[in-house]
Amino acid sequence: MRPRLQPEIFHLPVEKMRDGYYSDTYFNRARQILASDAHHPVLRMQVFQRSAAVLCGIDEAIAILKLCAGWYDGGQWIDGWERLSVRALFDGDAIAPYETVLTVEGDYQLFAHLETTYLGVLTRRTRIASNAHDIVEAAGGKQVLFFPARFDHHLVQTGDGYAAYISGALGVSTDANAEWWGARGMGTVPHALIAAYGGDTVLATKKFAEFTDSAVNVIALVDFDNDCVTTSLEVASALGARLWGVRLDTSGTLVDKSIWPQMGTFRPTGVVPQLVRNVRAGLDAAGFEHVRIVVSGGFDADRICQFEREGVPVDAYAVGSAFFERAGEFDFTADVVAAQRDGAWVPCHKVGRPERPNPRLALVS
Repeated sequence: MRPRLQPEIFHLPVEKMRDGYYSDTYFNRARQILASDAHHPVLRMQVFQRSAAVLCGIDEAIAILKLCAGWYDGGQWIDGWERLSVRALFDGDAIAPYETVLTVEGDYQLFAHLETTYLGVLTRRTRIASNAHDIVEAAGGKQVLFFPARFDHHLVQTGDGYAAYISGALGVSTDANAEWWGARGMGTVPHALIAAYGGDTVLATKKFAEFTDSAVNVIALVDFDNDCVTTSLEVASALGARLWGVRLDTSGTLVDKSIWPQMGTFRPTGVVPQLVRNVRAGLDAAGFEHVRIVVSGGFDADRICQFEREGVPVDAYAVGSAFFERAGEFDFTADVVAAQRDGAWVPCHKVGRPERPNPRLALVS
């Protein structure tokens, strides 16, 4: 049996989830009505979404059910997990449109209030994992760095980093991104540090190398003066073998100085293929073949594919908000599909949403 992440790793707000604080009100009301009526229907719920995708968030959804299924009896919480039967796929599984990824069977009162929360984590994590898969595949084996933390709320970093990790994006920018698999965040010399040293990229990079653990790769941002070739050579000369790589992050509204004589036959702004070739040629000619080139600034799967088709000498792609694309494409839905009557399961579903059994589902203990 493949391992799953343990519920404790998610640091869920258990009490609030049990109370239905994060749940759509109508689910809380459904639970209240059933309890008031002393009605205990035993139902089977199935969960699916409508796109080809890479599944993620399933262990988190299971954790919600394990820790938050149940009911209050006179103010005392009665755990409901042992009264449920749950089957699920695994994080990282490739899934087809409408494929059932999770089923929950049991007294509906035990888990009615949790539908909003487990669908939410499945939707977000699957979107990140699916986008990461496409980006990693486009990179063709080159390293992909997951750098979108600044574009969303800090509380989503850990799960998002894990979703990217299971799809092959191994480098992340924050420790929170890497928490669930025990790694640490990585990064480059930031523009702000260069500014703090008076705009001197070489000095800022030397200070970075001096006061940072020697196990950390030194990656210099080289676009501060809009002259990536010259700055790359200056940094490489100053740091030698200690320099792991340079990162090109030229703004989409600027044309790097090395491009000026070559303008006229291609779009010159930002990090374009010719800029990467210019930097690579300059480094190689000066004997710095070991220095890698990282590119960033608006890269997504399509743009990476273009660079790879053209054979642009990139060693790693740092990608940001593209991991958040395609909102709505991976929304999950939960439907009741069967009910237990006189000890037997009988179909019970709205028109057009029948049960779709999936032999790939594994019983969750």
